[in-house]
Amino acid sequence: MKTIFDTETRTQLTGRIQSLSPDNKALWGKMTAFQMLRHCNKSEELFLGMKTYKRLFIGRLFGKMALGSILKDDSPMKKNQPTHPEFRITGDGDFEAEKEKWIGLLQRYDHTTAREFVHPFFGRMSPEQIGQYVFKHTDHHLRQFNH
Repeated sequence: MKTIFDTETRTQLTGRIQSLSPDNKALWGKMTAFQMLRHCNKSEELFLGMKTYKRLFIGRLFGKMALGSILKDDSPMKKNQPTHPEFRITGDGDFEAEKEKWIGLLQRYDHTTAREFVHPFFGRMSPEQIGQYVFKHTDHHLRQFNH
C-alpha cells in the first residue's frame, strides 16, 4: 500500500497539487478548491504534530473500525466521508499560498520521524497507519478535484 513516507509517492502527489487551479470544481462534496487546500493543510499540521484537537466521543466508539475500513486495501477512500468539525473550512483566501503550504508540509514527511499519535477520531495510530492514511486522504481530495 502506498505511503506518504515514500519519496516517489510524495513527488507524484506534489505534481498533482501543482496542477490545481482556483477554478477547479469538485466532482463531489461542497468544498471549493481553496477550502480543500486549507482542509488538507490542517490535516497535515495534525499528522506532523504541529496541532492537536480534542478527541471526539463518536471516534472513541467507531474510530478504530472506520480506520480499519479505510486502510483495509489499496482502494481510494469513499466519497462524502464525515469531516471533523475543526477541519470544515468556509470562506476564501490566497489559493497559491495554501497550495505552496501544502506542498511544503508534504515535503516535511521526508524528514519526519514517524511516531504513534492519537488522532481525534481514529484514536491511536501507528507510523505505518499514518503514512497510509495521509496518502489516501491526499489522493482522495485530489481525485475530488479531478487531479
